[in-house]
Amino acid sequence: MTFTPEQLRAQLAPIPASSRLWVAYSGGLDSTVLLHSLVQLHLPQRLAALHINHQLSQNALAWVEHCAAECEALGVPLSVEKVNVQPAGRGVEDAAREARYAVFQRYLEPGDYLLTGHHADDQAETLLFRLMRGTGPRGLAAIAPQRPMGAGVVLRPLLSVPQNELEAYARAQGLSWVTDDSNVHVSFDRNYLRHRVLPLLAERWPGYTAQWQKTAELCAENEILLEELALLDFDAAQCRQEPAGWSLSLEAMQALSPPRRANVLRFWLRRMGVPVPGREALQQIDAQLLQGRNNPRAQYRWGDWVLRTYQQRLYLLAHALLPPDRVQDLPQISFALTPEADQRVMLPVAGGLHLEWHGSTQPGLLRADLTQLTQLQVRWRQGGERCRPHDRAHSQSLKKLLQAAGLPPWWRPYVPLLYSGEQLVAVGDLWVCHGFTAPVGESGYRIHWQRDEQRPVE
Repeated sequence: MTFTPEQLRAQLAPIPASSRLWVAYSGGLDSTVLLHSLVQLHLPQRLAALHINHQLSQNALAWVEHCAAECEALGVPLSVEKVNVQPAGRGVEDAAREARYAVFQRYLEPGDYLLTGHHADDQAETLLFRLMRGTGPRGLAAIAPQRPMGAGVVLRPLLSVPQNELEAYARAQGLSWVTDDSNVHVSFDRNYLRHRVLPLLAERWPGYTAQWQKTAELCAENEILLEELALLDFDAAQCRQEPAGWSLSLEAMQALSPPRRANVLRFWLRRMGVPVPGREALQQIDAQLLQGRNNPRAQYRWGDWVLRTYQQRLYLLAHALLPPDRVQDLPQISFALTPEADQRVMLPVAGGLHLEWHGSTQPGLLRADLTQLTQLQVRWRQGGERCRPHDRAHSQSLKKLLQAAGLPPWWRPYVPLLYSGEQLVAVGDLWVCHGFTAPVGESGYRIHWQRDEQRPVE
């Protein structure tokens, strides 16, 4: 079979005429064929090219000049973006891809499509690469033909076309393209597969790319089923917004089989934009947190995220908090209230306090008599504090009050205590102490402990 531009028309037909088509144009064979083919189709959509200069090759500037000349000849506007690739412990390939796609996402506006030159050989290479790393159906689905990206959509119209057909088309049309010198270095894993492994497979099974494409499509279908199942389980687990994160019903999670628990956990993390740990890490999470022990001190941390359990909820928090033995080192914060005005107090840990003025009466407000609210300070728990909430008949230890209130234990050391002189006035936004509430019919301050405003000191 010989590739022709007409093969692309059916894939592009659903795209509105008002859309803009960006071609990820490296100047290599694949993107050159894609750009040339799109020009031949005389599409109603606006066509533009985007070239990323990774600054990794001594030929990078020559490639920019080549792309500019080719786009001028085709009458296609070209945008060029320079990026700094920072491996930072990852491979150069992964870092370059991340930098490249960050630019793509920035360029895509609502209704835009980004077209890439990925072809059938790329699909086979990706499938094998992920198999060597160890993966499930989601990974074996390999390169998706289409997926959302930022405000737009990524489309890969050449995914079923073998590279040799693209090269035959390019030579027949007299096209010129650049060759990335790094593509021959077999020290890179993908290049090793491309130059050493896949040619051997092609000798024995010449049509293997088409068969592997079927495998990828079947795995993609299975992944859709797993996503649908995960959504049902996720809804049953009643995801709830929490300070600095979210939580799920631990009881609902424990009612599932281990594979379904791992499936919904992956779904939850992806939905919240959190990196998903590997299979062994998920097994540790299951053993430590999900199998019924409900130990509030148990946690699993990776990167900037931590999973913990409390009162039959599984919490996903955006960071691990300071250890309690460092609370005593936190500074006291002095401030003064302005009559009939809001006041914000930023805290060194666990966010900030917002004292919101209420001109209308509400129960539980902090009284507005500033003659009794002098020498205001935010302090931290030292142990032995007592509080009589405004609606209680007796005082209790702060330890018992916080336990009874159901405040997760990782927040308790960081409850900001509002003092006037040596008198405890309020405990976070949980209680205003007896004697400091606004009388019925008077205005005052509503206290909000906004724990999501600031990350803790590490």
